[in-house]
Amino acid sequence: MKELIKVLSVAIAGVFAMPAFGQQDPHFTQYSDNMLFVNPAYAGSGGVFNLTDIHREQWVGFDGRPVTTTMSAHTPLTRESIGLGLTFVSDKIGPTKQTMFYGDYSYTVKVNNRGGKLSFGLKAGMNVISVSTSGLQTTEASDPNLIQNARNHINPNFGFGIYYRSPRFFVGASSPRLLERSYDGISTTNIERRHYFGIVGGVIPLNEDWKLRPTSLVKITENSPIGIDASVAGIYKEKFWFGAMYRLNAAFGLFTQFQITPQFKLGIATDFGTQAIRNYNYGTYEVLVSYDFVFKKVGLRSPRFF
Repeated sequence: MKELIKVLSVAIAGVFAMPAFGQQDPHFTQYSDNMLFVNPAYAGSGGVFNLTDIHREQWVGFDGRPVTTTMSAHTPLTRESIGLGLTFVSDKIGPTKQTMFYGDYSYTVKVNNRGGKLSFGLKAGMNVISVSTSGLQTTEASDPNLIQNARNHINPNFGFGIYYRSPRFFVGASSPRLLERSYDGISTTNIERRHYFGIVGGVIPLNEDWKLRPTSLVKITENSPIGIDASVAGIYKEKFWFGAMYRLNAAFGLFTQFQITPQFKLGIATDFGTQAIRNYNYGTYEVLVSYDFVFKKVGLRSPRFF
């Protein structure tokens, strides 16, 4: 176990040693339930076939606000060391719409006899980008950067990740899209930036009824501020989740989730911005739906905390 900790520490330190700056990818208040989006090594980690959908409306009431929908599906194969996943993301902000399709593959090895597992993942797919500049108000009618619309421009990409988990703890590091490509196939400055993610968390039993789940997500991109999300959730009788989130220099949020059945989970969240733009919108809202399909007679390990 000591050797594993050393390996993980070096790997994560290597990721965090990259230029420490923020990100372009969409935010999620309930990011702990959306890990496949950033880390392909998470595929199949729950031991069941899982479907998760998150819809997010950011800065409601603000024209051109970010609107994001992400849907993911992942499962272990009969040989449980292999996991497969699919991710779909629709992200709109201003004149730009991104539609992402990605497949995920993971390979898992056991590292101790206490339930510790280490997974390595690969992600591959494409981002279909459309930019409509016709509705923008400009100060220069002949601005060369705004003359042409970009419609259905396809950017293929790939990424990687590692993910360690035990019954009470998890940690991961990833870069889901390694290639840096322009949004329109022409620009040398308006490009998809490479992102690096690190996530860590766990579950702490407090008594028979309550558990505590702290998590943190770090997002790094060149030429942008570092992004740090931190959240903590209280879990009551393994059915009700009450949580709070803070996004560094950007927002704080609240979320609640209900484990309706051992297979079905529903969550809602809201964010409140800490920047000046908060004066021009009605807040941010997010809805999560997650379902585990059980095909084995051994049943479902319920609930899953991550």
